[in-house]
Amino acid sequence: MDIADTDALIVVDAQNDFLPGGALPVAEGNCIFEPINRIMPLFPYVVATRDWHPRVHPHFEEHGGPWPYHCIQDTPGAELSPKLRVDEVDEVLSKGMHPHSHGYSAFDATNLDERLHAHNVRRVFVCGLATDYCVKETALEAAAHGFQTVVLSDAIAAVNIKCTDEADALREMASHGVRFATTEQISAPV
Repeated sequence: MDIADTDALIVVDAQNDFLPGGALPVAEGNCIFEPINRIMPLFPYVVATRDWHPRVHPHFEEHGGPWPYHCIQDTPGAELSPKLRVDEVDEVLSKGMHPHSHGYSAFDATNLDERLHAHNVRRVFVCGLATDYCVKETALEAAAHGFQTVVLSDAIAAVNIKCTDEADALREMASHGVRFATTEQISAPV
């Protein structure tokens, strides 16, 4: 699968709090970095998203939401992991700040759609954390916005609160036209 100048890579929430030892860890979270770092230089436009929650937000258990505190603005847990080659990232997009939005999707209450159109993007490749939440919602919304959407299956990892969450997420994405590939199938144009 050759990368074109109308492609973009969206690296979802590769943040310290979502990695082992973080506030809301994805057990296999560290597996995403080698494949992501390897393919980032192939893309003309790379966006890294980050949860950037205010401390008082309905996303958190203490304020009526489902989650423990994580990725609080300006904390070490909210920083992109040092394992990610941030020198290959063109833009960082913050999400999950607005009180009406959990911010699962990178399109939710952000200007990602405008940013992608400004770069003439037609196809997006989605990777990162977590498969069953922010990766899924970002991929679904990208497809709904009319982008050809490919999830990189060897560069994602799931929370799996229920053991079927990852499989359910992959099935839901596929049912909405999202395609899947591995980073090994990605190549620079000849």
